Amino acid sequence: MEKNSNYNFHRRQLTMVLLNSAIVPWKEMGGINLYSHISEFYSTIIKLTDTDVLFGKTLVRYEIKDEVYLWFNLFNGKLFKITALKNYTGKLFNEIQIGMSMEEVLKIEPSFEYDEFEEVYGSPKGIYIETEPIDNTVLWISIYIKEIDNEDFEKGNW
Repeated sequence: MEKNSNYNFHRRQLTMVLLNSAIVPWKEMGGINLYSHISEFYSTIIKLTDTDVLFGKTLVRYEIKDEVYLWFNLFNGKLFKITALKNYTGKLFNEIQIGMSMEEVLKIEPSFEYDEFEEVYGSPKGIYIETEPIDNTVLWISIYIKEIDNEDFEKGNW
């Protein structure tokens, strides 16, 4: 590898997820920024067991157990979605958190609509919420990049 290479493993490495950090749509969760390059997570990914999941041929998901899922596009190496899991205590809009009823969520943020095909609540503000089917409480909260619906998203042209 060249000394002046643009591919630099010495960039900031993720050491831990800030579990009480605010969830900021289009931007960040747990101290992790959307659009971050996968190389920034090398020290974390290398320690994971076989929890990565390939989605199609171009997308991969890594799980930091019970904290977050990190979703990357393999063509450009960029983080396109972050999902808060059960141990994440940070809040969306300073109020919405894992474990709340969707009834409460909809009172706080009425832009969520249920997508029967995807089986999630989606908001045009850059958020997906998956619910527990039995009691309709928030199971996971995901934020994603604006380009996720672009025709060439999977090709990494963003």
